[in-house]
Amino acid sequence: MATDPSSAWAAELTHRVREGFIRTVISTSALTALFFVAYFWVQRHPAYAPWVMPRTQLDLMIPFQPVAILAYLSVWVYIGVGPGLQRTAAEFAVYGLWLCGLCLTGLVIFYLWPTQIPPLTLAATDFPGFGMLRRVDETSNACPSMHVAVAIFTAVRIDQLLRTLRTPLRLRLLNAIWVTLIAYSTLAIKQHVALDVVAGALLGLVFARMSLRWRPGLIHEARFATLPLPS
Repeated sequence: MATDPSSAWAAELTHRVREGFIRTVISTSALTALFFVAYFWVQRHPAYAPWVMPRTQLDLMIPFQPVAILAYLSVWVYIGVGPGLQRTAAEFAVYGLWLCGLCLTGLVIFYLWPTQIPPLTLAATDFPGFGMLRRVDETSNACPSMHVAVAIFTAVRIDQLLRTLRTPLRLRLLNAIWVTLIAYSTLAIKQHVALDVVAGALLGLVFARMSLRWRPGLIHEARFATLPLPS
């Protein structure tokens, strides 16, 4: 019996979300906590004095926009989408190992080549979240932006999955818009400069492309390649 392309992708995504939700929440929460322990240790114990990242013309053109913190903080939801859509425990584990490798690489860079953003005088704001952000996250560990690195990694992996499952174009556009807003938010709330974003994007892209070269699940995904594109 022929498979209806308008429902095959939806059924597959629903199955993946339902089956992987619990393991995704538990695993990503635990790994995020471990990452921050290492992140803050490196931030306070760099191997050398931090190097100040230069501002570019783009940095000067983008004003301070407190509302962008909403997109900035949404990365912690966004990065859970990638592993949450992996179909099997093996796919989930391999995805997590690549993501851990990405984060570990970033931490090594922060330790051996510590960087910080230039001192800025920002407009006072009582927008929710900024008080905690400024108390917790200092201006160091700047380049590469790990916010952007993990977001780009996630975006590439999600886009690859959506293309394989032949989902409607609107889902891929939503994915592209979300990652773009996250990257922009790092500049708009002045947590990073443009060079941090470029370096983070390159780091995330390198690991995303490597992760696509070796991963389980290729045989299962191949069956969707023969389905017609949804209207």
